[in-house]
Amino acid sequence: MIKARTNYTKSAPRKIARVLDVVRGKKAQDAVVMLKFMPQKAARIVEKVVRSAIANAKNNQKLSEADLFIKECYVNKGTDLKRIQPRARGRAFAILKRTSHVTICLEAK
Repeated sequence: MIKARTNYTKSAPRKIARVLDVVRGKKAQDAVVMLKFMPQKAARIVEKVVRSAIANAKNNQKLSEADLFIKECYVNKGTDLKRIQPRARGRAFAILKRTSHVTICLEAK
């Protein structure tokens, strides 16, 4: 199993999970093409990780790109960046800027 991972990506986990549900179980080459034409920002993030996993398979394991498929893909919650939004009368509201850890696992048929 070939893995690629990105940590502390500045996008919420539920937004990335929507994109991962589309490519789960697909051939790696087909997934890259699908992700290229998806409008979501998360698609660019996932595409980059899939391309990295493909490169890992080709360079480290000497596997053919045509044989690879996405066996496993998941997103975990990263740390939240805590910011404040000034409000009226000296108050402040919390803003949580979410981060994610994306993992893609490929396998050859």
